[in-house]
Amino acid sequence: MSESLPGVYVVSDSSGETAVNMVEAATMQFKPKHFEITRFSNVSTEEEIREILQQAKEKNCLVAYTLVMKNLAAFLEQEAIRTGVICFDLIGPLLQLLSAYANEEPKQQPGLLHTIDEAYFKRTEAVEFAVRYDDGKDARGIRLADIILIGVSRTSKTPLSMYLAHKSFKVANIPLVPEARLPEELFEVDRRRIIGLVIDPEKLNGIRQERLKSMGIVGQTSYTDMNRILKELEFANQTMKRLGCPIIDVTNKAVEETAAKIIEIYNRRFYDEQ
Repeated sequence: MSESLPGVYVVSDSSGETAVNMVEAATMQFKPKHFEITRFSNVSTEEEIREILQQAKEKNCLVAYTLVMKNLAAFLEQEAIRTGVICFDLIGPLLQLLSAYANEEPKQQPGLLHTIDEAYFKRTEAVEFAVRYDDGKDARGIRLADIILIGVSRTSKTPLSMYLAHKSFKVANIPLVPEARLPEELFEVDRRRIIGLVIDPEKLNGIRQERLKSMGIVGQTSYTDMNRILKELEFANQTMKRLGCPIIDVTNKAVEETAAKIIEIYNRRFYDEQ
């Protein structure tokens, strides 16, 4: 450490990133490069704290810390008094205030923010995955997906994919069209990852008609022709039987209800493997 710069030791029982950001934000109020910050991450023992404070004393450094474990925080404070090192608790006072306000003890579990960050990024990745592999855009997604949804048009494949993505599931969906060749990948993955979606033909006809109206299309088309719908559904049923995949009837079901059933089937697969 340069002798010309005052030093700040940042001590944390997690990554310490939040603490460093706080210290850097404070030091920005002074001259550029006026402080040198050294991070000590994942500190979990009294011996580590003793060594850090000894270094801080030798180099005349301040110590800022975020230790959610009360016993470690208390030890650091006692050791700082003994060694004459100036220290500041960045998180303890806030935890005490929140604890009093909520009438609840904190978990004292390091790294929770990092866990939340990981969950956020996993969910974001799943949403991006659902968009990339929506409506059979790229069959390569079938091998990468946690769940593959198959069904005729307007069986809620896309809404379900997005809903499940927000639950951190990577979902690909494939439309079933009699004239379209099925992706070979469908026959190469675990069939329990594939979920077939079926629907009552009259209900499907009504949904499709409403869809065309919303697009400003008036009159009869093959999309809403009942004979065509029956043909599509027959093809879908044959495909699902051929694949041997679980099937869910989405008639009159909310997306949340169908998604819960899909998750149940997905989880059951892992129980079966144990």
